[in-house]
Amino acid sequence: MTQLAQDRGRRETVNLRWRAQDRQLIDRAVSARGGTRTDFILEAARQRATDVLLNQVYIELDSDAFAEFVAELERPPTTNARLAKTLATPAPWEED
Repeated sequence: MTQLAQDRGRRETVNLRWRAQDRQLIDRAVSARGGTRTDFILEAARQRATDVLLNQVYIELDSDAFAEFVAELERPPTTNARLAKTLATPAPWEED
């Protein structure tokens, strides 16, 4: 078996310092959902890491494209009748 194949199944240990109420909350959630505390924490951390990384944006522009981009951002918005109507309509929970 190759080293890569061996490493795929291997888990590393991570030590956490947490407050008792945090552990109790997590344990209650694990009990409600089923599974293990480790799997629950890994799933939550993996999802949060994915969210953070997906929210990262990197745009590389030359100076002309950057100037055009900034000009577009600074341009006043155009009139949008559908948006204006939506914003003027009270939410269902706000209606009397």
